Amino acid sequence: MHRSRSRLGRRSFLVGAGTGLGTAGLGLGATATATARPQAPAPVPSFAPGRPILFRGATVVTGDPRLGTRQNADVLVTGATIKAVGPRLAAPSNAVVVDGRDRILMPGMIDTHRHMWQTVLRGVGAEWTIANYFRFMYEEWGPYWRPEDVYAGNYLSMVEAINSGVTTSLDWSHALYTYEHAEAAADALFDSRGRARLAFGDISAGPQKWAVDGDVDRLLRARFSSKDQLVTLQLAWDPPGDPAFPERPAWEFARDRDLMVTQHAGVWDFSTDAGISILRDNGFLLPTNTYVHAGTLTDSAYRMIADSGGNVSISAESELNAGQGYPPTGKVREHGIPVSLSMDTSVWWSSDMFSAMRATLNADRGLDHQAAHAEGKTVINNDLRTEDVLHYATQGGADALGLGSKLGSITPGKLADLVMLRADTPSMVPLTNAVHQIVFQASRAEVDTVLVNGRVLKYGGALIAPDLKRATRLAEASRDHIRDKAGAQQWAAGQEPPPYQAA
Repeated sequence: MHRSRSRLGRRSFLVGAGTGLGTAGLGLGATATATARPQAPAPVPSFAPGRPILFRGATVVTGDPRLGTRQNADVLVTGATIKAVGPRLAAPSNAVVVDGRDRILMPGMIDTHRHMWQTVLRGVGAEWTIANYFRFMYEEWGPYWRPEDVYAGNYLSMVEAINSGVTTSLDWSHALYTYEHAEAAADALFDSRGRARLAFGDISAGPQKWAVDGDVDRLLRARFSSKDQLVTLQLAWDPPGDPAFPERPAWEFARDRDLMVTQHAGVWDFSTDAGISILRDNGFLLPTNTYVHAGTLTDSAYRMIADSGGNVSISAESELNAGQGYPPTGKVREHGIPVSLSMDTSVWWSSDMFSAMRATLNADRGLDHQAAHAEGKTVINNDLRTEDVLHYATQGGADALGLGSKLGSITPGKLADLVMLRADTPSMVPLTNAVHQIVFQASRAEVDTVLVNGRVLKYGGALIAPDLKRATRLAEASRDHIRDKAGAQQWAAGQEPPPYQAA
């Protein structure tokens, strides 16, 4: 099944007046007639709460099928809402006007699966497989996390996400061993001022124990009184394996409180079709379920998910490196299952959603080529397109979180979670096709401005909120604590496991 696509035509793009470089500009020894003076950075406008913001003259990739991509277009934000999209919009008298020339305005990206608590050990697991990950993160090091370490990881992860143009992040938070750990996780998300979903979990016990012991209800009452706030709550656990379904009380708890569930599913030798069948047989194969990875399921399980209206979160960098199963975008598309993208954990990877889009395309297209070559054929036209993965990273994420009517596209009436990219960098000029270039040429370095709920959190390439210096200080203290608890020998062994061996 494929969405109808509007093809984007090529266009010329004016980059302004020439530089007028003579031989001096070419470094050929001529004497310059004047010494160039470095320009001071432009002052940050006063983005006072409630003050309208008008983006003027940008290339606007709306993600809305009715609006498409608009050249030299304006977007007006009033309060938390996108008010209008179009050419030459009238600016309210008190509006901040942001120059959108040489810029791309796009919806904020949405990451539907990130273990934020692990961010304090960024990069430690670059050589890991999933077996190494289970050993060190769950069995050996996981118990060392204190509430303050969960806070540090979550806060740093939100700093990174916002700086990178990810305006909504799902924190797959399965280290909430105590209520104090859960409070710390929630506090960090609220303190970041970004949009987030705390997916409450506890890897140390089955959900039938911790979900119903009172802590989730207590946190709901204390911090999550409204579904319209920036940070909201859902639940995170893995599919059942026992046909007796001991997890039933947890699923009933989620249903009774209208809480969505995200789960690692279709992971090699860990979560199989049986979990999907057990959920179906017990009435919990729900349209609000997210199935993360889903790489080793069979057609039967994919059909069950499709029939239920559930969705899949693809973490292509994770699946290709760790071994959960090959990214299943082809099978998922074949069955018409909605897709979102995620980065999993920065213990391994960059948490860069531009990388997520590219990895998804690379895996899908590479598999198509391999299959065609095995039959003595070649692929004439690619199936998965840049437009598709950009949709997965924006509207697909919003839909997976039940927020599709509020987020995911630059549509009047939706919330103003927006990202403006520079299109005048060496990586982006000349701007010819904005969608293509967002996916294959843009990077976090191009993220110039970020709005969440109409509030400017990054402008001119500099973070306004949250506080990177504070995040760094907290994360370094937590890293040092965990390293000290692990000891020098275990710490070294964790970073450099032996070379490849099959088990």
